[in-house]
Formats: sequence, C-alpha cells, structure tokens
Amino acid sequence: MKKTFTEALLAWYDANKRDLPWRDQNNPYYTWISEIMLQQTRVETVRPYFLRFISELPDIDALAVCPEEKLLKLWEGLGYYSRARNLQKAAQTLTAAGNSRLPDKYEELIKLPGIGDYTAGAIASIAYGKPCVAVDGNVLRVWARLSGYRKNIAAQEAKKEAKKAMQERLPEKRPGDYNQALMELGALVCLPKNQARCGECPVRTLCKACEEDVVPQLPVKQPPKERKIEKRTVFVIRDGDLTAVRKRPDKGLLAGLYELPNESGWYTKKQTEEYIRSLGLLPLQITPLPEAEHIFSHIEWKMRGCLVRVAARERTDTGSLQFIHRGQRAEGFAIPSAFQAYEKYIKEELS
Repeated sequence: MKKTFTEALLAWYDANKRDLPWRDQNNPYYTWISEIMLQQTRVETVRPYFLRFISELPDIDALAVCPEEKLLKLWEGLGYYSRARNLQKAAQTLTAAGNSRLPDKYEELIKLPGIGDYTAGAIASIAYGKPCVAVDGNVLRVWARLSGYRKNIAAQEAKKEAKKAMQERLPEKRPGDYNQALMELGALVCLPKNQARCGECPVRTLCKACEEDVVPQLPVKQPPKERKIEKRTVFVIRDGDLTAVRKRPDKGLLAGLYELPNESGWYTKKQTEEYIRSLGLLPLQITPLPEAEHIFSHIEWKMRGCLVRVAARERTDTGSLQFIHRGQRAEGFAIPSAFQAYEKYIKEELS
C-alpha cells in the first residue's frame, strides 16, 4: 500500500533524525531555548551554546534572575542579542505570575516576549503534543517545492498558504515529530538552490518542483536590498594589561553590549592621536591593525583597526570607557562578534 505524505515523512524522520541534545527530553524549557537559539543560526553552532546555557540556567526560575551581563556572556557569539533579552523578559513575566513552566497553549505562548507564530507552534506541538504547525524557512522551502509555488516566498500570503497546507497533513498523534520532520527534511535534504538531494527525499514522487525539474529555481525570492556600507575605525586601547571597552546604548544596533571603542570613518594617524587625547589619554604608540569586515542584516562595516598603547591615564574621567584586565574579558564582558578580528589584541601580552 502506498504511503501518504505524512506517513512517508515520519518514517524517514524516524530513520534519519539527528541526535540533538534538546530532542526527546520532554522538556518544554529545552524546546523553547533551542528554538530561539536556532533562529538565524545553524544547528551545529547552537549545540555547544545550548549545553552551556542550560548548564548555567537549567530552568525558567534561574533564567528570570540571571544578571544581564552573565546572560549576554552566555549568548556571546550567537548574535541578535535581543533574543536573549526577550528570553529573560518572558521568564520574568512567567515567574511574576507564579509560573515556573511554559504554558501549553499556542494562544498563551504567543503572548510572551520573543515568541512569535512559528515558535509558539513549535513549543506547543513538540513539547506538549498540541495540533499546531510550525512553519520556518526550511518548511517554507519544502512546501514551495512540493506545491510548485512560484510567487514571492517572503510574502504573508505565502506563509498563510504554507501553514494551511501543512495543517491539512498534520497527524493527530505525532504533531511535534511531524513539524520536526519537515524542518529536518529542509535542513538535510531539501536544501537551497542546486544543493537539494532529491534522490534522498522520501516524498519526491509528490513534489511538483521535482516533477517539473525546477527545484533550484524554487522558492522564488525577491532580491535583497543593498546593505548600507559604513567605514569604521576600531581602537584597541591598551594601558599595560588593561584594555578599554565601552557599553553601547540600550537601544539600537548591538544594544547594551560592550565593544571596543570605534568611530565612523577611517582615521589617519593624526586623527587617532587627537581622538585618544580627547579621551584624556596620552598616546605612546599607534600601530595599524589588519582590515576586517562584518555584515549585519542591513549594514556592512568596513573596519580598520589601530592598536594604541597609552601611558597611565592622565585623569580618572575617560567618559564612557572602562578599562578591563585580560582575565575579565573571559569572565563577564560580552563583546559582539563584529569585533572578533581584533579580539586577539586584547589578550596578547605587550612587550
């Protein structure tokens, strides 16, 4: 007897699903943390972060009271730090209401900070077995190819149609496995463009894109907007074993994180000297550092670095700067990955 789409998908999932630390734990907290971490981030990147996070913050109560600097340090390297802050806001919302467990209903989950349609559906189905679908980017790609959808996949209309189609196939007994199977299919087999492994797909006989030989062309995406290019000079200011950092504003790009001092534009040596003196510091030696770049979703930084050795500070008032020891860097200062190219100059000894 020929298997239905759902039967074939679940049979493939049972045989091929990856062994991931948040799976098969029957722990809604694990499901929640992993789903938030997996937004914009690859599974293999998330794995060690997840294990470290739950080791330090094993439940909602611990997350709710965690100092922000520790929270951001645990998140350091994952990017999109608002995700970590929203996790804590949601935990605090729950504990303030006397709850130490996530609600089991989609309608209640979606009210919590940082939990949208997809995450609410994922938690409700995976952790609680509720009949909800969870449509992420992988699932959208799978659906677009199965259905032969040729309109803009990023449009709300597409997401509504995908959700309706996947809901119709949702099994009563294994909704969580069904959602994870769709995600897994998109992550391992139904890959973007010409990377798709159609020969390994358990539902290829039901796929219109495969039938019409247009798999690499689907889904249809509008060209991304051009990123704004920003030139910046990054200053690694060293006073012996101390390095200057500053905290970014509480709102906007990289909100509330510590960073190496940096300014718009590419500074000349003279401009660098003037800038360092304006901070109340005496520049002794200025060494150019390699250029680097970092791409955000809408901005691209083109960076030039300077290692600046300074004398003992002329005054205690250095504005927003804070000087930290090399050991402190590892303990509690979450510095965004945008400055990763200059991290080694914080750690190395100066002769």
